[in-house]
Amino acid sequence: MNAELADFLRRARATSDPQREGVPADGRVRRVPGLRREEVALLAGISTGYYTRLEQGCRIVPSAQVIDAIARALNLDEAGRTHLRSLINGSPRPRSRSRSAVQRVRPGLYQLLDTLDTQPALILGKRTDVLATNHLARVLFANFEEMPARERNYARWMLLSDDAKNLFLDWEDHARTAVENLRLDAGNAGDDPDTQKLVGELSLASPEFRLWWSEHRVFQRTFGNKRLHHPIVGELAVDYETLTLPGDPDQTLYVYTTAPDSPSREAMSLLATWTQPQLPAVVGNTPVPRQASASARTLRPDG
Repeated sequence: MNAELADFLRRARATSDPQREGVPADGRVRRVPGLRREEVALLAGISTGYYTRLEQGCRIVPSAQVIDAIARALNLDEAGRTHLRSLINGSPRPRSRSRSAVQRVRPGLYQLLDTLDTQPALILGKRTDVLATNHLARVLFANFEEMPARERNYARWMLLSDDAKNLFLDWEDHARTAVENLRLDAGNAGDDPDTQKLVGELSLASPEFRLWWSEHRVFQRTFGNKRLHHPIVGELAVDYETLTLPGDPDQTLYVYTTAPDSPSREAMSLLATWTQPQLPAVVGNTPVPRQASASARTLRPDG
């Protein structure tokens, strides 16, 4: 039984608006909000029995055309459509009992992070694991490299860290988005044990996570903005863009910028200046290597 697919379809149907979808009133009293199964089937152009078996988690694999028709009937956005396709086409999946392979960031990307000395930037991997950061990201958000390996996860930090709750002026909105993004990633991960372990830990530790996870909403971060209250420079607003990296679709680069000639740009410049790492010492004409790079650093999986 595909329990994840069944749960997602039921919740998507329950949040659909019959009037918005153009379903004619038939005089019957609706005992539950949202569309009925037969109404979804009618809108998708399939039989009620077929849709019912799909929503019950039966192991059937609809065609791409049927999947798209169901997505339209439920008014799913692109993230929802992607999640639906993953849950259907990715099942059944063999259960993996070994740990996931450690994700590696290629050297050129560390060099790229090094060049972004006036913009915070970080690279997230599967299940929102933080794989690499530059100096300004560490002073704006958190120094993930100083955390134990198991704690270097953006969703975990967002949900469980008091620093995150104090930093984000709209913490609840961004924390919910992190959960919904993790939901989307989990749909692609199948029975990945590290993903299941993270979900279990957050479910036990965070009542907000339990609520938002149970709603089974998904969200794909592409661009947006965040309002912050930083302990050093006070309030500032940052915009972010996400770039999926060629050659490794499981790694995403996040770059944060501020509006030109704005108080936020001034605050970011001050933050960069006040927290600038010391340059390496020079003996004669030869730089003396530092113990660790001042900018982008590898977040070693062994802690």
